[in-house]
Amino acid sequence: MNQPLLRVVRGTPDDVELAALTAVVAALPPPAADDGAEPRRSAWSDPSARLRTQLPHGPGAWRSSGFPR
Repeated sequence: MNQPLLRVVRGTPDDVELAALTAVVAALPPPAADDGAEPRRSAWSDPSARLRTQLPHGPGAWRSSGFPR
C-alpha cells in the first residue's frame, strides 16, 4: 500500500476527529458489483406464467399438450 486510505485536504483534525472519520469509513458496506444485469426473478413470481400460450400443432399435439411448459 503506497497511498494512504484517507487524506485530509483542508483543516487540521485532531486525533479524535480522525478516529471518528476512520470508524465511519470502516463501517461503510462494500460497493455492490453492478454488472448491469437485473436480478433473476423466481419462476413462481414470473407474470408471464399467468399468460395463456398457444397450444401445440401438428401430429401428436394432443400428447404434448399435457407437458409442462
